[in-house]
Amino acid sequence: MPDDLTPDIEARARFLAAELTRHNHRYYVLDDPEIADSEYDRLMQELRDLEQRWPALVRDDSPTHRVGAPPLAKFDPVPHTVPMLSLDNAFSDDDVVEFERRIRRLLKNDGPITYTVEPKMDGVAVELVYRDGLLTQASTRGDGYTGEDITANIRTIRALPLRLETLNNGALPAILEVRGEVFINREAFRKFNRERLAAQLPAFANPRNAAAGSLRQLDSQVTAKRPLHIFCYGMGTLAGRAPASQSGLLALFRSCGLPVNPLVQTCANIEEVLAFYRSLEDQRETLPYDIDGMVIKVDDRDLQDRLGSTSRSPRWAIACKFKAVQATTRLESIDVQVGRTGTLTPVAHLTPVSVGGVVVSRATLHNQDEIDRKDVRVGDTVLVQRAGDVIPEVVMPVVSKRRGDERPFRMPDTCPSCGAPVLRTEGEIALRCVNADCPAQMKERIRHFASKNAFDIDGLGEKLVDQLVSRGIVRSFPDLFALDEATLAGLDRMADKSAANLVQALQTSQTISLDRFIFALGIRHVGEHVARILARQFPDLAGLQSANRESLETIEGIGPIVAASIAAFFSRDENRDMIQRLLAAGVRITAEQARQGAALAGLTFVLTGTLTRMPRSRAKQMIEAAGGKVSGSVSRKTDYVVAGASPGSKRERALQLNVSILDEEGLWAMLGL
Repeated sequence: MPDDLTPDIEARARFLAAELTRHNHRYYVLDDPEIADSEYDRLMQELRDLEQRWPALVRDDSPTHRVGAPPLAKFDPVPHTVPMLSLDNAFSDDDVVEFERRIRRLLKNDGPITYTVEPKMDGVAVELVYRDGLLTQASTRGDGYTGEDITANIRTIRALPLRLETLNNGALPAILEVRGEVFINREAFRKFNRERLAAQLPAFANPRNAAAGSLRQLDSQVTAKRPLHIFCYGMGTLAGRAPASQSGLLALFRSCGLPVNPLVQTCANIEEVLAFYRSLEDQRETLPYDIDGMVIKVDDRDLQDRLGSTSRSPRWAIACKFKAVQATTRLESIDVQVGRTGTLTPVAHLTPVSVGGVVVSRATLHNQDEIDRKDVRVGDTVLVQRAGDVIPEVVMPVVSKRRGDERPFRMPDTCPSCGAPVLRTEGEIALRCVNADCPAQMKERIRHFASKNAFDIDGLGEKLVDQLVSRGIVRSFPDLFALDEATLAGLDRMADKSAANLVQALQTSQTISLDRFIFALGIRHVGEHVARILARQFPDLAGLQSANRESLETIEGIGPIVAASIAAFFSRDENRDMIQRLLAAGVRITAEQARQGAALAGLTFVLTGTLTRMPRSRAKQMIEAAGGKVSGSVSRKTDYVVAGASPGSKRERALQLNVSILDEEGLWAMLGL
């Protein structure tokens, strides 16, 4: 290090860093800049020059980090301490009123309930971890339980503080996990797309896609050039006393310098909530960013704790969606797709039309009953919408525009892929191809098997799967692991290096957790959540294979239909043989990740009283993430009762049964917090 570093230079660097941080906040959060862009650039360049000459001046929260870091080879997985759950949806006033009725039934409460309402940003959910005020990690939502490390990319968002502002009492929490939504303003998006087109690069379809693509850049210096913004709205874990309300949490965020949507409002009752919803919908098109609805949250965090969550969503919050954006176009033709479980789905091919800023050329027609009910015909002018602002669907034909040459559509009697007869199972609407060797089903099953949340086989894309199945090279899952470089290099658009990379990816993917293996099998009705339940219930695959329908139905979260599907899958000889061939090909199933080496594996806890660091629902999620189980009542099978303030009768019951009692600090110690 140069020996001419003086106290004056150090002071100048500190001043520049503080000024640049302040100007970032004024420009990107307060929308009230004090200096011109050219002056800001001059200050940034001066600090960059100082840090380059004297590396000892570089701090973890330096504004120069906004320009990005060296490219990554890949994104590392990041488990969420508290799952990032999705929200249930409401689409009408009646749905919102029923949401409150449901809350009152659960709380047995006829008194006033205050709500916090927030615009539902159409962006990308992320989690930010601040340790002692410093941003140390950021991740995507992922599957809600595990995301991807995007720390270097998040650091480039100028609206986001790299170090939190000190609170009035001078203290900052040791750990604060912040949830937020990354987005791009509309005007910034339009400018960004114009620049891409001028550079002969493809334009993004909408701001959300652009934000998602920017966050998943391996080179954060590319992300730094993207006009990303963020609003913070929620919390995972907080080491310390949490605010008593959602509105208090957002006030804490603001005081720490975190950007919060200025349109957030507290409502004294559900009538005020509905009035704000209508006001927000009226403002929708005039806002500088895209929103697709409003999020309603019970404001009192103690009530949130009492309401708790289902396995998929909190009971104390709901997303109230705006009416879908619609457009009219011509339905040119209908074809039939075959899914991995054999379901036949009619798909409408449309004259391309922009629906809410997204160009739509295909839309689902669901099934023959829906086509008949709506009387949709080939050649019709149809009304198309993005349901929930996501999935395009045909709403109805515009009958007044019929010319007389429109043609009714009938689903085929045979599979369009393999020609086998199609059947309609009693009690179901969909037609299904029952031929297990159907090429279309096999292609979809292979894609599912190789997908990110299953075996995650990098490089096994849709077109390559089509070739492998169409040429008869891959007829079942185990065939994938027999692929060699010579075979792959002989396929279209497969160079030697690509073939070698895919063989390496296949080898890397062979070690897999039990829950991902179960999900990869593509058992009907078994998604990621059910796969995780099964992996927690059964210590190994053999136990699951031998389980009958009746025993599966006793598992919490597994209903009769799902249990029957699982039992039927493992009862088939061809499926058991396929699994054995996978294991013989080198697939190695590890213990479920959430339980592997878990600190609280096999222990049962009961929570009672009020906890100071976090609500009991969050403590429950953390115990379960560490492998433990949380019960609602004390019995001789209980290992620990965690007693917070005012613990009540459960503590007395623990004393009677000689069950160990932990105070709050004892639980945090067991969790390593």
